[in-house]
Amino acid sequence: MNTARKAAIALAAVSAMALTACGPTEDGAAGGSGTPSASASPTASATAGPGASATAGPGATPSKSAAPKKTASPSKPPKPGATDPDYDVFPCSTLDVTFTANLAEPTTSSYLLKITNKGTKACRALGHPIVTFGDLDGQATERGAAPGIEDALRLEPGQTAYAGLMGGANDGKGKSVDSIALTMNTESDLKQTPLKASTPGLYVSPSKNSVTAWMDNAEDALSL
Repeated sequence: MNTARKAAIALAAVSAMALTACGPTEDGAAGGSGTPSASASPTASATAGPGASATAGPGATPSKSAAPKKTASPSKPPKPGATDPDYDVFPCSTLDVTFTANLAEPTTSSYLLKITNKGTKACRALGHPIVTFGDLDGQATERGAAPGIEDALRLEPGQTAYAGLMGGANDGKGKSVDSIALTMNTESDLKQTPLKASTPGLYVSPSKNSVTAWMDNAEDALSL
């Protein structure tokens, strides 16, 4: 090989080496593996205190915190009398009523006793009236049954109750009196002022004078 050709071959080889050293390689081309890729930014970790939830990453939908449940308020106790309209209706005493006695049957000396509520509030006429005879000892015996306290006759202001007082024929064992006195059954030791009524010629015979329970009409009071 002549000297000129050798020189040309050598020059071509040097040029090829220079181009390889300066130009980009295939790996470094766009999309090649030689191009360094951008590193993903690290997700900042939340500094959570005790009981705190972790911070959601990008794109996560934050969860809604549950609304606090309402605590039901305790029900209020019913007011007195809300269910029982008679809770404050007390037994009638002689302070609450007026009293009269009228002759109903002359042959038997029977009298119709009547009380009327003179107050401004209702009261209950309990059981039998308590009847005494003038200055004599003892009282009229109870005739017939009486309702219990819950079913006793209720008297609104101005309303009236009746009882029948049975006298007796003169058998020579008793005594006539011109007046009687009445007090009310109050199921207590309430002090009462006896109410008096005139009963001319009422004959009081031992164990024969009796009185009915309070009723809402005169007919029933006199028929027992």
